[in-house]
Amino acid sequence: MAIRILAALSALTACLWGQSGYPRHNITFGAGGASPRAGLRLYFKTRPAVAISYGYRFARNFQMEAGLDTVFGAAGVRDFYESPLGPLRIRDFQFLLPVGGRAVIPFGRERLHIFGGGGIAWLRYSEMIRQPIEYLRIECPVCNSRGGWASYAQSGFNVFVDRGRHFRMGVNVKMYRGHTEGDPLGAAPGVRTRDHWLQIFGELGLSF
Repeated sequence: MAIRILAALSALTACLWGQSGYPRHNITFGAGGASPRAGLRLYFKTRPAVAISYGYRFARNFQMEAGLDTVFGAAGVRDFYESPLGPLRIRDFQFLLPVGGRAVIPFGRERLHIFGGGGIAWLRYSEMIRQPIEYLRIECPVCNSRGGWASYAQSGFNVFVDRGRHFRMGVNVKMYRGHTEGDPLGAAPGVRTRDHWLQIFGELGLSF
């Protein structure tokens, strides 16, 4: 049964690709690090980060895309919330939601892609508690958050690793420039701050 499903998916992707000469749908997973820059480096520190994105390549050399980048604990929050179930750990996360596009330059019959692009992003930094039970959600009335807007630029490359050119690996370097404001978060004060982020990700992708 599984072999039949894989065969059907392969036939479908080959058909879709054959109509355009290149894959239109691109799903990408990334992992690496995010480093604060500008005024943000006074309050935050470099931490691990992951990313997921979807891109639609509407022309051979252009793709529009949206995604979610998540940074873990850059503000260094290590507090506790005294809940009815006992003390719960509070940690911070930085969420960056980019929407934009990229220019794609293919080489070697679509085997290698060099790309660069940019767009805008919504920034959201939040404190969150670790839920003690999967099916029970406890609100955190003492958790703080900040938000704002940014622009971003990116560049990198992808290499397809299979004959069908569905699976790829690569590197993405991304720079965000913007601001956030809201509650104090870690060492960050409750005022508007100038936020720059440098992110470097290794990526794995699926194209069809």
